[in-house]
Formats: sequence, C-alpha cells, structure tokens
Amino acid sequence: MAKYVETPLMKQYYSIKAKYPDALLLFRVGDFYETFGEDAIQTAQVLGIVLTKRRNGSASFVELAGFPHHSIDTYLPKLVRAGYRVAICDQLEDPKLTKKIVKRGVTELVTPGVSLNDNVLEQKENNFLAAVHFTEGISGISLLDISTGEFFAARGNKDYIDKLLQGFAPSEVIIQRQKKQSFLETFGDRFYLTFFDDWVFREEFGRDILLRHFKTASLKGFGIEELTEGIIAAGAAIHYLYETHHDKLDHITKIRRIDEGKYVWLDRFTIRNLELIHPLFPGGTALLDVLDKTDTPMGARLIRRWITLPLKEKQAIDERLNVVEFFINHPEITEQIRPEFKKLGDLERLISKVATRRINPRELKQLGRALQSVAQIQTICQESHHPVLEKIAEQLNPCSLLTNKLTTSLQEDPAVSVNKGSVIADGVSSELDELRKIAFSGKDYLVQIQQRESERTGIPSLKIGYNNVFGYYLEVTNTHKEKVPPEWHRKQTLTNSERYITEELKEYEQKILGAEDKIQILEQQLFDELVQYASTFIHPVQLDASLTATLDCLVSFASVSVENNYRKPQITNDYVLDIHAGRHPVIEKNLPHDEPYVANDIYLDNNKQQIIILTGPNMSGKSALLRQTALIVLMAQAGCYVPAEKAVIGITDKIFTRVGASDNISSGESTFMVEMNETASILNNISNRSLILLDEIGRGTSTYDGISIAWSIVEYLHNHPAYRAKVLFATHYHELNEMAAGLPRIRNFHISVKETGNKVIFLRKLKKGGSEHSFGIHVAEMAGMPQKVLKRAKELLQVLEKTHSHQELEEKLNQAPATQDFQLSFIQLDDPLLQQIKQDILNTDIDTLTPVEALMKLNEIKKLLKNIS
Repeated sequence: MAKYVETPLMKQYYSIKAKYPDALLLFRVGDFYETFGEDAIQTAQVLGIVLTKRRNGSASFVELAGFPHHSIDTYLPKLVRAGYRVAICDQLEDPKLTKKIVKRGVTELVTPGVSLNDNVLEQKENNFLAAVHFTEGISGISLLDISTGEFFAARGNKDYIDKLLQGFAPSEVIIQRQKKQSFLETFGDRFYLTFFDDWVFREEFGRDILLRHFKTASLKGFGIEELTEGIIAAGAAIHYLYETHHDKLDHITKIRRIDEGKYVWLDRFTIRNLELIHPLFPGGTALLDVLDKTDTPMGARLIRRWITLPLKEKQAIDERLNVVEFFINHPEITEQIRPEFKKLGDLERLISKVATRRINPRELKQLGRALQSVAQIQTICQESHHPVLEKIAEQLNPCSLLTNKLTTSLQEDPAVSVNKGSVIADGVSSELDELRKIAFSGKDYLVQIQQRESERTGIPSLKIGYNNVFGYYLEVTNTHKEKVPPEWHRKQTLTNSERYITEELKEYEQKILGAEDKIQILEQQLFDELVQYASTFIHPVQLDASLTATLDCLVSFASVSVENNYRKPQITNDYVLDIHAGRHPVIEKNLPHDEPYVANDIYLDNNKQQIIILTGPNMSGKSALLRQTALIVLMAQAGCYVPAEKAVIGITDKIFTRVGASDNISSGESTFMVEMNETASILNNISNRSLILLDEIGRGTSTYDGISIAWSIVEYLHNHPAYRAKVLFATHYHELNEMAAGLPRIRNFHISVKETGNKVIFLRKLKKGGSEHSFGIHVAEMAGMPQKVLKRAKELLQVLEKTHSHQELEEKLNQAPATQDFQLSFIQLDDPLLQQIKQDILNTDIDTLTPVEALMKLNEIKKLLKNIS
C-alpha cells in the first residue's frame, strides 16, 4: 500500500491550522492569501471567488481558494460580517533570505468583536466585545471597544445585564463554556458567542490581568475595586485580546463603571418598542435618525449611548440643557465650531491606531490636522464665556508639540504606505535628503546618457529601460543595430529590437537602486519613530476625542431643536409629568408638509391623576400618544429640547413599555405569552418615579380573560402599597372606564373621532371621558374588506351588543373577591353559536323525547360545539 506524503507547505499549513480549528486561516503564500480544504469551500462561498484544487504531494488533491494579499481589506470584512473568526497567517521572514520553507505564523485573529480594520468597523457605531460572568444571582459584564479604547464594567441581575446587552449591542459575547445553554435561554440567540473554560472566570485571574494591564497596585482609582463580578468579566475580555494576538493595548487606559444609579432604566423591550436606535420595520425611522446631526464619528457613537442611557440626576441634565440653550441663543458660535468638528475625522480611532501601530502616513497626517482643529475649538470655547464650555476648554489639549512634529516631519500629502515613498518631509534627515538627491539626480543622469549616446552613435530611436532580470539597458531597433559600438554588451534579443548594457549604466544602476532601498529603510525608520513619539500623547488625545464628542452631541441637540421647533423642558425633583401640546418627534417628521401634527396634553402625578385609561378607535393614535410621552421624557433626560409647547418633567427613573405585538413564535412562545412575560417584568420592577406605558394588554386571549387581566393590572398599579408609578393604559376594553368610579387616581380619556354618515374621521385629539365604540368595522371597511364580510360582521355585532351587558360585567369584576374562584357558564358567553345552542335546548320538550331522539339532539349540539372549539 502506497504511503501518502504531504508537501512541506501543506504540513506547515496543517500544523498552524490545528491551533485555530474554529477560525478560517488566511495563509500567506507569496503575493496571495490562500485557504485550503473546508476553509476554502466556505471562503469561496462567502466571497464569491473561484474554488480550485491543488496537488498535495502524493496525498491526492486539496481544495484551494485565494485572493491577492493587497485585497485583504476588501475580503476580510466580508468574512467577519458573515460571522467567521479569521486567523491571518503571515510570512515572518523574507523568502529571499532563506533556502528552506518560509517561516509563518498567525499575526492577528480577527473576530466580530475584535477588529481594527476600518472596513469591518462601522464609523458611526462602536464595535463592542462583551464578556459576561453569568451566574444565577448577580452577574458581571464588561464592554470593550478595542478600536476606541473604551472599556466599561458593571454588575446586576439578569434583567440589568439584558438591558446593557441590548443598549450596547456587542458584536461578540464571551461566556463560560458550560453556561451556554443557560445564556441562550435567558438572552436568546441574537449574539455571536465565544467560549472560555471556567478558570478564565475566576476573581484572582481577572484582578491580576487587569492590574498587570493598567500597571496599578489596585483598582480603586477606577471605582471598581468592589465590583467583583465586573472585574471577572473585564479580565476575561483582556485575556481574549491577548489570545487573539492583540498585545499593543496602551490606548485602553482606563475602565469605567456603568453605575445603575446614574441612568434611567430602559429594559430591552422599551429600547425596541420605542424604536430608539433601530426602527421595528425596514425603511422606518428611529429616534436616533431624528436626533443625530453630529459631525464627528465620536459624536455619532456617543449620541447613541446618550439616547439609551438617559440621565436621572437633575444637575447633570440641567447642565446639558443649559449648554444646548446657549448654542441655540448663539448661532454664530455654532457656525464657528461645526466646520472644526468636520475637520477632526475619527480622532478616537486614529489615536487607537497609533497605540496599536496600525496607523498609515496619511492617517498620521490627519491626526496632526485634527489637533489643529482641537486648538480652534478650545479658543471658541474659551471665548464663549459660558462656564461649562470654559471648563471644557481648560481640559482640551491641542498637543502643540505633537502637532508641530507631525506638521514638519510629514509631507503635505504623504503616500498611504511607507513603501510607496514620499512620506517624510525634506529637511527632517540630511541623510534622507542626500539619498533622494542621488536617486532622482541619478535618473536625470540616465536621460543625459540616453541623449549623449544617441548623438554619438547616430541611433535616433535609442531608449533606456529597466527590468528585474538585468537592470537598466539600452534598447536599439533592428534598423539601427549595425550602429551599436563594440563596448556595449548584448543581453537580450527581441523580435524587433535588441537590448544592451554598458559599464557606465551598471555603475549608476547600483547607485540609484542602493539609494532607493536605503530611502525606503530610512523612511520606515523615521516614520516608526514618529508613531512612537505620537504614542506618548495617547491620554490627552483620548480626552480631546471625548470632550469634542460631547460638544458635538450638544450642538446636534441644539440644531435639531431649532430645526424642529422644540422647547426647553423644566426638570424637577417632583412627581409631576405635565406636557402641553406634545408631539411625536419621529411621526411629525414623516408627515406630508401640508399636514400639521395634532398635538396633545398629558398630565400625570402621584396624588390626583396617577393612571390614565385611554380608549378610542383603532388607528386613532393611542399608541402614538403613549410613545410620544415616553420619548419626550427620554429626550429631556438625555439633555435635549422636546417636541412640546411646554414640558415640566419630574425626574423619571424607569420607563417601561408594553407596546404592540411582539411574537416570539420561533422560540415557542405565543404573542400572549410574550405579552405576559413583559408585563410581569414591569410589575416586578416598578418604583415611585416609574413611567409605565401599556398598550392593549390582554388582547392575545379571550375577551373575558383579557378584561379580567387588564382590570387586575390597573388595580394592582393603583393600589400598590409602596409605589405610585405613573401609568398610561391604552385599551379597546371600554369596560375599564368603569374603574374610574371606584379608584380615585384613575382618569378616563379618549381619542376623539367624528362620524359623518357611515364614515369615521380620526381627529387624533385627546379628550376627557371614555369612548363607547371601537369602530373596528369601520377600520376594516377602510382597509378594503369584502362587503359580504362587513355585512356579516355588522349582523353579529348587533347580536353581541344585545346579549352582552356592560353593567353585568362591571358587577362581576367589582364584586368578585380576589380569593373566590367563579366560572362563567357557557350560556353566559357571547358567541352567536352558543346562543343558538341555548335556544335549541330551551325549545326541546324533554318529556316527549325518546332516548334515540335525545342522542341525536346531543350529537347535533356536539357538532355545533366543534365549530367553536
């Protein structure tokens, strides 16, 4: 039996691949990155490149797919976005300097959550890597963006971890291997997961790796010394960076605690339901789309965080609002500062590239220009005479030494890569200047040689050329080859010409090529020194990026406030929410220009009007009113003006929403089950300052079940022994209007409509009192339902209205004690078929019924019952 022998290259490939079995291995071979075997099949499929085969010694064939090494920035992002970890294996030595197989090794492992590649990263979004120390009780979480150096840690229960995962939207989550199933059951399968064994999630390991990274004796300076679960998670994140060959981490200079006490609680349902960052449906508009008028990538990333983490400290909110007010009242300052923002570029990621030694000459030049803009922004803030802006000006550092160094050391428009030359400016290095003179004057001399020899020999078409085989040469067409002098040495014969070299050419060739090689080596050395010098300014440049991002967000808030006619809200520590002529910030932007938005007032407090029961027809605007109330509160506490004539906002610490259907059928849960899960989460987490928005609770079950659940929820929120949360409850159960008579802090409101003949006009205006009709059949008519269906619906509605007593229902709900179980007989139910069965039974003369007729009658009733089961 023949023995299979692999080629040395494939042996090397398999030995490296064995260390990264779960990653696609891009294997550098000459000028190409190649993939083999199963990796090649997957790569070809994702990238749409040709899949071929190559011979692997006597071990048959192996699949092959590759692309040129200079195309990695095009292809790598596609692989990462497709959900693959990619190991980049480079040649670690010059092939010219070895006679054996070139030494190779993995230089970087790129994953969805760990990337510094501009084409993988979204400019306006962070790319967070999350690590979760998942336990049954209090869990820990860390969030790290290697591209910006931002690093956060927190601890909390599962709901809080879920909220942070939703708000920060990490691209990758690290968890304990054996907790995979529990994690999926708790948080779902929407995250790209990476697993580590238990030993990585130990406190001693986490604390030790963080202390070594930050070079400190304790973590007290970061405010996380006692945050044990967060420390464990943060340690796992840093460990992962080392595992993925990212060891230049000087830009990760601090870790910040996300303090639950500083921000409004928004659970993941609320972030989704209110469409804060992403619309629920493709083509929709989110709140972020309306509020984000930032001019810098740093500002765009920060404003997302401000929207998902609104403040709940009055002083901090007022500080933001006052700066926004200043910018609105001083448009000339806004006009001065915004052009400087546009010149900053991505200052945060530029300095991260310096730290990781991944910055190119053009980007380093941009860093210098950005710091010049920082100096201008500092001057504008200093001259504003506004206390907050003056404080920011004091903290801004234009790093004039670095700016000057970059300005004088780099050419005005440097090449994108050092090996393409023209990077370092003239006058920086006398040796470099001398070499450039030799290289360029040498080429001038070659032209002189060409002209001189042409005149001397009488060969008018004489050319000087160059190739890699024998360097510079003189090319003579066959017509003139008889004129070639004897001291020229023929090197190559072509169809129409011949090529010659001379001693003089060889001498200048050595001079020129030697100078060009030395220029590249020297430019690389000088550029590396420049990057090293820039890396000593990481701290101040990161602070500049953070401060300019804050300014950018505040200017953005000012711009949208002026553009959309927003007003400054009044923030109080009371429990009153008083909105006059409030509007929905997103809906009003999407209305036709000639259609005004119908504004509405909302008032809620803890003593008189704690709960509003809101009734009205479908499509009348109940859901919009609920959402706009939450968005106005959220915008105010993020520090933005609000879409209202006036708004007095008592600090809200939690916003809960149960708005709209959100089926989770894929995980085996019905609409009603999801609705009950979300509602239970709200009822178990309320506080005195909570704002709760409930829309159509109970509609996922039968009418009586739904009314009973809705009634009991409202009753619970009204009679809660500890908290009086403010509640907006939109419902189509008009029976709930009866609650206002017995519970003092409940008020009934409805969205008005106007009936003209058989048509309904939605006025979208909030009015006191309950609504008696839902106009559901009118809405079905507007939707184009067939006339036959509409006619039958109207007939059934008349039957149901005659047999259903509102008073009877109210008596049952008010009189039935909580501890007493009662069952409604099926005769009382309001289905027309059951009414028919009732009449059938009442009209049957039992005294004259034979046993056979009784069985037949029972069978008829059974068939009817099957129709409604």
